[in-house]
Amino acid sequence: MKEEILRMVNITKSFNQVRVLENVDFDMRKGEVHALVGENGAGKSTLMKILAGVYLPDSGKIFINNEEVKLRNPIEAKHRGISIIYQEFSLIPTLSISYNIFLGKEPKNRFGIIDRGKMVLEAKKVLEKIGLNLKPERVVGDLSTGNMQQVEIAKAILENSKILIMDEPTSALTEAETEKLFNIINLLKEKGTSIIYITHRMKEIFQICDRITVLRDGKKVLTSEIKDTSLQDIIRNMTGKNKKIEVLREGTKALNKQSKTPLLEVKNLSSSNNFSSVNFNLFPGEVLGITGLLGSGKTELAQTIFGIEKKEVGEIIIKGNIAKIKSPKDAMTYGIGLIPENRRTQGLILNQSIKTNAVLPSLKRFCNFFIIREKEVVNTIKGIIRQLKIKSKSLNEEVRFLSGGNQQKVVIGKWLIYDPDILIMDEPTIGVDIGAKFEIIEIIKKMAEEGKGVIVISSELNELLAVSDRIIIMSRGKMVKELQREEIENEEELQRAIQTA
Repeated sequence: MKEEILRMVNITKSFNQVRVLENVDFDMRKGEVHALVGENGAGKSTLMKILAGVYLPDSGKIFINNEEVKLRNPIEAKHRGISIIYQEFSLIPTLSISYNIFLGKEPKNRFGIIDRGKMVLEAKKVLEKIGLNLKPERVVGDLSTGNMQQVEIAKAILENSKILIMDEPTSALTEAETEKLFNIINLLKEKGTSIIYITHRMKEIFQICDRITVLRDGKKVLTSEIKDTSLQDIIRNMTGKNKKIEVLREGTKALNKQSKTPLLEVKNLSSSNNFSSVNFNLFPGEVLGITGLLGSGKTELAQTIFGIEKKEVGEIIIKGNIAKIKSPKDAMTYGIGLIPENRRTQGLILNQSIKTNAVLPSLKRFCNFFIIREKEVVNTIKGIIRQLKIKSKSLNEEVRFLSGGNQQKVVIGKWLIYDPDILIMDEPTIGVDIGAKFEIIEIIKKMAEEGKGVIVISSELNELLAVSDRIIIMSRGKMVKELQREEIENEEELQRAIQTA
């Protein structure tokens, strides 16, 4: 067995008298990848922020190499060899790679001036250590998301990190970038670096991790070798229930077949350099899946239908009538809603409450001559919180304090209140826990059963198969293939279709 490098014992933490961690134990071995999973709000981020020196625990002890340590701030954590790479990178986009890597510790010559030549040379050596062929002079803002993440890893290596925490590292990566990341992780393992891997993507746990710890409601419920556990074990421990994603769906096809008039017809739609000549129909009670590799134009297609992006040519027809959509307001008038890919920047006002965010699209419905019927608003929001099982202190809590899964539920909730005939969901389950994924899938099914038309754009293929009647594959701005759900036997078959498109 590898030597123990980290041990956290009986870690407890509360915020505003709400206990978020209770007597949690966690340990790391040298050169291992240890998955840390749990539903949104389970306490993963709080535990890691305690390890990174961002929060102080209320009680409990931390040992590094069998020595008890106090991590009072991030600087002390870094001195102990602990680094964290957050989902939102801490890079300065206007500076070069070398400046970002050496930020705050730039090499200087004998006159106290930054030695740029030495900095570039040293940055190149660090990048080469993890097999990266990036020019240190390149501006970070010009890099892909995968390359930005690699720069963050290079920063951690320069800081001589022994423990590296990766928070949702693949959430915005392409498949090729994910593969590259896994190669870097394996390289770091060989050099003795220990990695804590936080993810909601169950498949990756079995691909890259050695052990797993599951948190539920602020408590540790499982630590196991990956080889000794299964996906069903992990889901059961995360949710406390036996759940399984069903890849066949029944009960909505009848509506689709009975309807002769589509809810939505897209004819020869083109938009700038994003996509061209896209044609498809969406029927009442149907879930239409759209997928494709990064850069395929699927997000831009959704934004064009919703009036965010401008269409060049083509027609959008709603219930048999040509729709003139030049803005999101126009789209909403025609009964279209959009859950955007980036909920934090496009779907929510983070410093406003759940109530304000959820009621915004439907505000007119609750007004009499500019006076809001507050009691009706409160009852409606309380109903949505109950229906979607949104975990919050109250409906007046600011959404920035909610977990990712609960933020996504607020975005979904505001459109359920608005009640559109057509709902476009762009990556609806990205960054949410397995329990929230099940709930979102059930919401999609229920909307279809009510006769709504739902478009689900997703790179999560198993979830796409779980809800879709038809699946459209896009590549380089073109709609290249349309498949009936019955034609696709499994996820691997759909993946092959995407890769060969």
